[in-house]
Amino acid sequence: MSPQKIRVLIVDDSAFMRVLLKQVLESAGDIQVVGVARDGRDALAKAASLRPDVITLDVNMPHMDGLTTLHHLINTNPQTRVIMLSSWTKEGAETTLRALELGAIDFVAKPGSSSDPAVEELKEEIIEKVRQAARARVSARPVPTPPKSPSPFDWGPKVGGLQNLILMGTSTGGPRTLSEILSRLPGNLPAGIVIVQHMPPTFTASLAKRLDETCPVRVEEAAEGTLIEPGKAVIARGGYHIDFIADAGGEIRCRLTLEPSTARFRPSVDVMFENAMKIYPPSRIIGVLLTGMGNDGARGMAELRRRGGYTIAESRETATIWGMPRAAYEAGGVDELLPSHSIPDALLARVVKK
Repeated sequence: MSPQKIRVLIVDDSAFMRVLLKQVLESAGDIQVVGVARDGRDALAKAASLRPDVITLDVNMPHMDGLTTLHHLINTNPQTRVIMLSSWTKEGAETTLRALELGAIDFVAKPGSSSDPAVEELKEEIIEKVRQAARARVSARPVPTPPKSPSPFDWGPKVGGLQNLILMGTSTGGPRTLSEILSRLPGNLPAGIVIVQHMPPTFTASLAKRLDETCPVRVEEAAEGTLIEPGKAVIARGGYHIDFIADAGGEIRCRLTLEPSTARFRPSVDVMFENAMKIYPPSRIIGVLLTGMGNDGARGMAELRRRGGYTIAESRETATIWGMPRAAYEAGGVDELLPSHSIPDALLARVVKK
């Protein structure tokens, strides 16, 4: 008996995109498009009758936009698995991030043209994301609404300089998990944080802005020369790897680079780990690998642990996709496997201990 195909409902107001997505998805062999809808109202009716495994949902539609449709879909069935289709614009990025907070599993940026290279890139990405979404753990918990200013911690005697460096890597499900973790870290955290979230350009700037507005620690997108300092989280810019340099005063700053060009992702979690260990003592680094598909970060985190760093991976019970954390665990790169809600306390315990 052949394996059951993944049943997909396509929701898009563009006839061209509906046809393109159907062709792309059904070319995979293990995916069946069971229906198409041209707006949110149509989508709600067809989702109820067809009960698809995964829904691809356009952000901008007439009558009922993507966010409103997503809200109704998840309220009706919290186990709904949705992939958003968004434009590359700043407005599209901000709307997509809100969709991820509401419970969308992932997103795909629409191709800028109908050229063969653009369609081929879309094909590879959306097929893989539909497959992952069909297997994803879906949380029914409400979206966290973090306080902006939790009580500061008294760390005792103040020591100058960057005493601890926390490196975080994530992909699918990351924005929601990052919000959960950063919202529970105090603004006077005695550690700098650098984050690689697999996202294209424009989206990382919007993510940094969103987190900065809702979390006690300062959050900004990396730029050339951005200072790594206590109480601040820096998110690697989409389209660039993050590197580090020590300036004349011994402070650590960011560099943006396109090398190595062979890395599958840019930014890459593995590249972040490798570059950080060249400039900062591994024994003062805490590596954290969160939800995401694939194995980016597994090699780098295993090396960090081997060289004396401390490593934490999100456990299966809370990870939307237990891919990256699992790869690190299987590579021997994990000191602690923890659910996402336990990671902030573990980080605080380590930076105080150090």
